[in-house]
Amino acid sequence: MAGTVRRGGQIAWAGLKLGVAVLRLRRRAPERLPAYISTTLVELGTTFVKLGQGLSLRWDLLPAPYREALSRLHSDVPAFPADEARRMVEQAFGAPVDALFASFDDKPLAAASVAQIHPARMQDGRDVVVKITRPGIHAQVQADLRLLRRTMRVAQWIWPPLKRHRPLELVDELGAFLRDEIDMRHEAQNMRRMAKVLDALPGITQPHVVEPYATRDVLVQDRSHGTRLEAAYGTAAAPELARALLDAYVHQLFGAGVFHADPHPGNLFFFDDGRLCLHDFGSIGVLDPASRLALGGMVEAIAADDAEGVLDAAIALGFFPPQVERRSHVREIHLILAEMASRPLAEWSIAEAIWRVARIGQGAGFRLPAHLLALIRTLFLVENTLRALDPDMDLLGTLSAQAADVMAIVDASRPARRPLAMRLARTARQLPQIATDLLRQAQLSDGRPAFSVHHHGLAPTHEALARTGNRLALALVTLGLYVSGSLLALHSTGPLLAGHLPWLSVIAFAGAALLSLRLVVAIGRSGHL
Repeated sequence: MAGTVRRGGQIAWAGLKLGVAVLRLRRRAPERLPAYISTTLVELGTTFVKLGQGLSLRWDLLPAPYREALSRLHSDVPAFPADEARRMVEQAFGAPVDALFASFDDKPLAAASVAQIHPARMQDGRDVVVKITRPGIHAQVQADLRLLRRTMRVAQWIWPPLKRHRPLELVDELGAFLRDEIDMRHEAQNMRRMAKVLDALPGITQPHVVEPYATRDVLVQDRSHGTRLEAAYGTAAAPELARALLDAYVHQLFGAGVFHADPHPGNLFFFDDGRLCLHDFGSIGVLDPASRLALGGMVEAIAADDAEGVLDAAIALGFFPPQVERRSHVREIHLILAEMASRPLAEWSIAEAIWRVARIGQGAGFRLPAHLLALIRTLFLVENTLRALDPDMDLLGTLSAQAADVMAIVDASRPARRPLAMRLARTARQLPQIATDLLRQAQLSDGRPAFSVHHHGLAPTHEALARTGNRLALALVTLGLYVSGSLLALHSTGPLLAGHLPWLSVIAFAGAALLSLRLVVAIGRSGHL
């Protein structure tokens, strides 16, 4: 209990210092804020380092300098003892280390905040690495997440405007990300799923899980002896590696609908024979057939400078609701495409175009679903790596040339590669369900089909009416307290304060004063009586 209280105080104190620093640096030196936030998270330990890394994925919440600072987060943690590592391996697999492996190196290859990696050799001579999570990390993460939620509740109470950013939902989302990150079974599941996709490609590979050695705390996988992809930058082999990487992601995104979602250079290796190797499967993305079709349609529409087609694809992907105001959105998309067209072909960015389209008309509370964020982030990372390998690559032209093959893979029954055909096909698939619903409504209404009328643009009115009702209710309660306090004072009912004023009357007046202040503050913030 004492440890929990101490840890809670540490988190609260760090949050308070961070808040003071934000207020102090926001105007004087805003460029120092990302580094200060990163330092604070490192000081709070493993849980907050990983939460910061997860927060760096939220392209819809943070500006680029903050995302970059958080994505580089790491904590320099010394390796835990070898006897502890051996104990965890034996506990995970129920057998002595010497019986499981022909050799096991007590010196780890790397030690991070979540796990450390030991090289080993299986009894059949296969070189492997053994990834072992830090002892006690699961209990620590659970305790830290509970304390963080409580801290956010207090922060919302102290500063109500924070609620519009839905911090508790964000904590829950980041908590789910972190639990997956520290569970080796999750990574093993991702590796198995991606192996079915990548093993079919001749130019790319990945380490495989050494079955059945995958538990919550320990994972055994093939050891890769490749070279980091960064070593190929500027070499004669780089353009061919860029082509292999592009082909691999075209297949993942459009063919398989499952993709490696963290393709930064540290997770990409290459072999002497030119094959690529992907590492670190803590995060993968999934696209259903409709989303793959929409993504392909968006790439086509961007290449054809078709703003209407881009909007249709964006709606299908879930960036906008179907009832969006089309004229203004099409105008904004035209501006984005026109600005992109002014750049050299080698500087075109499909990821940037999609991200800017997704941001159209969105306010401060804008938040994309996690799977769409994973898609956009992956596109950015892949594009950056491709340009580092081959600065002259015409990415848009290459994808446009492959568009017919891509769309045939996604939807073989699609008659034409046009947004109109895509909309008609989607509507045709929905017609049977629409007819069934109409007939059911007619049957329940004595043969009269029921139609609903939807009014758009009334949300602000509803909110204003709700606020007015709340203020009226609060005003009535306040008036009641004033009247009660006056009656109690008049009749001198109950114990007296200083021999004159009843305590109950004082309490009633104090409550009425607080509620009056709350009303004044609310009216002052809204700017309306």
